[in-house]
Amino acid sequence: MARTRQSAKAAGTRFERLISDHLRDNVSEYIDRRVKTGAKDRGDISNVRSHGERVVVECKNTARLSLAQWIDEAHTQAGNDDAAVGVVIHKRHGVADPGRQWVTMTVDDLVFFLTGELQESRYEP
Repeated sequence: MARTRQSAKAAGTRFERLISDHLRDNVSEYIDRRVKTGAKDRGDISNVRSHGERVVVECKNTARLSLAQWIDEAHTQAGNDDAAVGVVIHKRHGVADPGRQWVTMTVDDLVFFLTGELQESRYEP
């Protein structure tokens, strides 16, 4: 059976909740699924921080990978949220455990997570 827009939205919402609950239980009690805010999207999960800076998390539950597009979206949302970086957590199909899902980020974003230092080139094409 083909996925409808409604079933895709429901799957996305369930995935966002799964990931936000896992992060809340393992990182900070303040992390939660973000309420949608309209045109200036600020990511799917709120209150994620690293080195005291905001981190935008964009969640994707789709069979087709669009990593470059997703990272661009997460970086745009990071700008909207005045966050240091934006990362993408995407569904690893066939795996239910939220801790075993995929995370995609740029190397400059990884440098920030490891050192707390922001790279000047992180949002340039």
